[in-house]
Amino acid sequence: MSTSLPPAVPSDPLAIGSYAAIGDSFTEGVGDPGPGGVFIGWADRLAVLLADRRDEHDFRYANLAVRGRLLDQIVAEQVPRAKELAPDLVTFCAGGNDIIRPGSDPDAVAERYEAAVADLVGSVGKVMITTGFDTRGVPVLKHLRGKVATYSAHVRAIADRYDCPVLDLWSLKSVQDRRAWDDDRLHLSPEGHTRVALRAAQVLGLEVPTDPDQPWPPQQPRGSAEVTRDNIQWAREHLVPWIGRRLRGESSGDHVEAKRPDLLPL
Repeated sequence: MSTSLPPAVPSDPLAIGSYAAIGDSFTEGVGDPGPGGVFIGWADRLAVLLADRRDEHDFRYANLAVRGRLLDQIVAEQVPRAKELAPDLVTFCAGGNDIIRPGSDPDAVAERYEAAVADLVGSVGKVMITTGFDTRGVPVLKHLRGKVATYSAHVRAIADRYDCPVLDLWSLKSVQDRRAWDDDRLHLSPEGHTRVALRAAQVLGLEVPTDPDQPWPPQQPRGSAEVTRDNIQWAREHLVPWIGRRLRGESSGDHVEAKRPDLLPL
């Protein structure tokens, strides 16, 4: 069965000569480790796909994302830097850490998100914004699916109002497979990041080497005892510490700096 592709943005990808990514751990690339302890992630992978369309050293890239950042922190710390750099493309993914906090209001978060988008579109080239993932198969986060869906609907409406391309993660079915996620089940695996990068490239009108929504290879079925054992280990190592940090209002990125704070050539 063929997979329908998202509508491409009617623009020339070759016109994108600089790119800045802003956001939290998703955009920083947590779950996709690279050399020297630095994460790679979908934004870095997208930057390479864009750079490959241009002459050598004729593309510049900055990844300003920092893990754990809330929307207001991203707006205060990263948006001004992105505006100062004034790249041809900015990807803006934020609000996820706000949404998963107890008592958060997706409508209020979306209002602040829209104000940041309005600020960005007047200062940079193209602004790509992202929806949330469909969390129906993600432990714990599946209970927040309604909030994520509400926020994603706001993001789509904002995109319409400001003519922004949308990286629709909700419709990317391939990342609903367990293999698209890291051991913590909260961040994407390298393959998950790769598929998101390919979808982002498609949205920008690039031809990609493979379909990001292509089916995963078949797996041997696992017994219920093995699944239960894995779930218990995951809860002990990842879920309980994560809930504790959220209840204490702690951020995992307090002492982390943007990995690429300036537009540097690729």
